This record gives sequence, C-alpha cells and structure tokens, in this order.
Amino acid sequence: MPWCDPCDRFFNPNTLHQDGTCPQCGTKIATVVADQSAWRSVPWHFWLVVASLVSYLGWRAVQGFVWVLAQF
Repeated sequence: MPWCDPCDRFFNPNTLHQDGTCPQCGTKIATVVADQSAWRSVPWHFWLVVASLVSYLGWRAVQGFVWVLAQF
C-alpha cells in the first residue's frame, strides 16, 4: 500500500489519481497506478470450480426435494 509522508497515512491504490499522486496533497507516492481491470480478471479454473459447486448443490437440492416428497 502506498504511504504518503506529508499526509502521514496509507492509501488504497484505487484512491490514488491515475498519475500516482496523493488525492489530498498531490505528492507523487506511486510510480505507476496499475490497470484496475487486470486484477479483476479471474482464472478459468475458478469458474470451473464455481460451476461444479453450483451443479453439485443444485443436484443435492433436487435430491432433498425428492426426499421431502417421498416422506408424504
């Protein structure tokens, strides 16, 4: 996290200006502000795990519904 000496506080990189300056005093505290869309890209295997989890829980919900109907 970037530290601003004149303001005496840490800043979230998202709160810095695009040129890497402090939003309060204008001191340059970061050389480059990273592209914000780069951290938002999620690996394909994460979506594979999410799809598997949704499929599994959906199937378990169907089984639970069938079990409840069988109890009547």
